[in-house]
Amino acid sequence: MEQAGNVMVAVEQQQGRIADVSLELICEAARLAAQLGGKVQAVAGGHGIADRLAGLGRLGCHRVYYAEDPRLERYTSVPMAKAVVAAIRTADPAVVLFGATTVGRDLAPRVASTLRCGLTADCTDLQIGEYRIKDKVFAKTLLQIRPAFGGNIVATIVSPESRPSMATVREGVMKMGEEDPTGTAEVVPLPLALEPPDFPTEIIEVLNAEKCVDLKAARVIVSAGMGASDPVSLALVQKLARIVGGAVGSSRPVVDACLLHKDHQVGQTGTTVRPNLYIACGISGQIQHRAGMCESKRIIAINKDPNAPIFDIAHYGIVGDVKDVIPRMIKAYQGQQ
Repeated sequence: MEQAGNVMVAVEQQQGRIADVSLELICEAARLAAQLGGKVQAVAGGHGIADRLAGLGRLGCHRVYYAEDPRLERYTSVPMAKAVVAAIRTADPAVVLFGATTVGRDLAPRVASTLRCGLTADCTDLQIGEYRIKDKVFAKTLLQIRPAFGGNIVATIVSPESRPSMATVREGVMKMGEEDPTGTAEVVPLPLALEPPDFPTEIIEVLNAEKCVDLKAARVIVSAGMGASDPVSLALVQKLARIVGGAVGSSRPVVDACLLHKDHQVGQTGTTVRPNLYIACGISGQIQHRAGMCESKRIIAINKDPNAPIFDIAHYGIVGDVKDVIPRMIKAYQGQQ
């Protein structure tokens, strides 16, 4: 058995490419493990990717349990659940993290059900702290933080008597750490006796579609809310984004109204972003949206309502109509060029 304070990450990969969310979680696991006095572990399935998995050591991963099988080159539910369960039973980690992705949301409940342990979905923050219930004190407990009740509150969820504590974590909410170019993870073979019944489904064809916009990579984002959803205002938002070399984002109501594709959506049910500059145009700033952009380095908010919640987190606030403010911003920007 390993140390009691270890943190394990279920690594997602498709055809040898490790998902960004898994890299983010390795970095987060390193932070949590340091507080628990343990090390970072990982579990992965795939074919011919041992070298790539060893490279996770540059992010702080100590050991990777690896199920090598050509049939695991692409994600398959039952075999990967068996691999993760086997790794957990071998290593006995205190915490296991999954990405809150299509894969993670399929895999994590299967593992939690098999092990009969707690699972919190769609976390936006993780902390290690103390939890008290009556006269019982649980030290160094995983505090799993996520929006709840439709995003109207932020809840802290604990499962102190569950081992391991398990959580799925939203993509983009955890910061990448500094890489150690000399770091190498130990890759440990994870033997699995996979039989034909373990593959009840077969992948016939894979269709890859590119996103309309890559918000995670954008250094500047200009986002439209319902206060900038009329044709004139939306065109101004798009023009401003184009002029400053940024990407167009939006709040959920704009997407729900079919004015922009879901790839543009920022927030709890969209993409979590950390650009250098975020310009919120006509966005009220409900907690669902703020959860996806509050860690932007600079936030400029434009809203007619001086009491809009978005002003609570904005570095610069402009009270006014976007149809008046944005043209002035464009003119000022172009005048400096």
